[in-house]
Amino acid sequence: MSGRVVLGRVLADLGSTFIVDTVGEPDPARPVGGVLIYDPQDAPAQLPGAIVLGVGVYDAEDVTTLVERVAGLGAAAVVVRAPIAADATVEEAASRAGIPILGLMPGASWAQVAALLRSLLSVDEFGGEPTGDPAGEPVGEPLAGDLFALANAISALLDGPVTVEDRDCRVLAFSSRQDEGDDSRIATILDRQVPADKLRVLEERGAFRALYCDDRPLYLEGVVEKPRVAIGVRAGGEILGSIWVVVKEPLTENRERALTEAAKVAALHLLRRRAGEDVGHRLRADLLATLLEGGQGAPGAATRLGLSAQPACVLALAATDGSPVADQVVAADRIANALALHLNAIHPRTATATLGGVTYAVLPTASDEAARRVAESFLDRIGDRIYPVIGVGGIAARPEDLRRSRADADRALRVLRDRRPDLRTARLADVYVDALLLELTDRIAADGGGPPDGPLVRLRAYDAEHNTALTETLAAWLDTFGDVIAASAAMHVHPNTFRYRLKRLSEVSGLDLATSGARFEAMLQLRLAL
Repeated sequence: MSGRVVLGRVLADLGSTFIVDTVGEPDPARPVGGVLIYDPQDAPAQLPGAIVLGVGVYDAEDVTTLVERVAGLGAAAVVVRAPIAADATVEEAASRAGIPILGLMPGASWAQVAALLRSLLSVDEFGGEPTGDPAGEPVGEPLAGDLFALANAISALLDGPVTVEDRDCRVLAFSSRQDEGDDSRIATILDRQVPADKLRVLEERGAFRALYCDDRPLYLEGVVEKPRVAIGVRAGGEILGSIWVVVKEPLTENRERALTEAAKVAALHLLRRRAGEDVGHRLRADLLATLLEGGQGAPGAATRLGLSAQPACVLALAATDGSPVADQVVAADRIANALALHLNAIHPRTATATLGGVTYAVLPTASDEAARRVAESFLDRIGDRIYPVIGVGGIAARPEDLRRSRADADRALRVLRDRRPDLRTARLADVYVDALLLELTDRIAADGGGPPDGPLVRLRAYDAEHNTALTETLAAWLDTFGDVIAASAAMHVHPNTFRYRLKRLSEVSGLDLATSGARFEAMLQLRLAL
């Protein structure tokens, strides 16, 4: 991030609502570069100016350790659950590192707070315009930061806490002073969504119909603890969203006029935000494609994506279910978005885009095994309504090496889709032989479609002509290492019958089963399914 967002702005917008305790003196002018979730078992990511969320950090010793670990990263602040276990050691660590410790109000979800902070810190990494979304995607929502500024301006004009919401009543931006609202407003901010029970009451009272049919502010009371004034945000005849203000009484004529004008300004922001979503996603996809193709443009693309500072690997995701194509495309798109959200919660510098029907993600990590565990965790969460699989590439020490990591991920993904239905995620090392067999099949097909006349070809031709199972008999014998009893049981025939078939298949094919080379050749051709 560019650093235009400063710590004072974050504390002004969130402090009165979520930050209830502080150790150390925050520097209001200190640039903030992002949000990191602290894991005591893992090395912190390199993100200068980050606000570090100390999930599960409670006692004084752990707080001190957290401050000391992130001091070398240039963190802007750390957040722990209030009340802060502040003793002399904690205060000394905060003072020595120059990092304030902020206490998060009890009951606030860490995931929700991370999403709120990322929205506030949404500054375009590519061109300087603010961008971001509640899920932490760094590209795709221009002017998100300006929406927060607009909400604060409206709050100052109308003397009440403000939210800007979309058509689905999801919170896009909010002002400071939310602690002056009520429990419903706090729940709305935490969940980034108006509570379902309040939505039902508003719909039953016809509030949305009145809001969207009239361009004047609507005064509502009796729905929640404190009255609200709302106005629709529209462009021509299209409703883009709404502005909601917690008030003490109906607005005066001058304040109604101010809110009406503010709604027009908000419409411009929302239109540019919507237009920028497509532009941002296309730009991100283009940069990721450039990075994964390697070559001279890879280092520059990696820098613009924020992926040049540490090792990373590529994840390749694709769906394998047999649903109708249209439904599969929609489901795959949702899974791609879910993967982006999941990975951004793990590391803020993850880049994700769908290229050629495959969703690729570049995950900063020093271990492909750790990346595989991340992929497994994601697949466990999404259920089995659609069946996606994820190939994991090798570790790339430099941006130029990500091309090889992508190739590894693609090879693993192909095996998962074509040969290993028992697996949902794998590194290339896990399925290397299967990958070689698939590639050998491609080579044989390109050279002429199949092997020349040989023992296995003759055996299959004989089975087709005489309706026998000699090829299946050979496969069973090889799979059981020549154990006639086990092989005959697998084929549900008497051992003597199986021995007769072995003798017969040798006569028909000319295959000498006593020769290791002949056995290997037969096994290879059976595996290739040629």
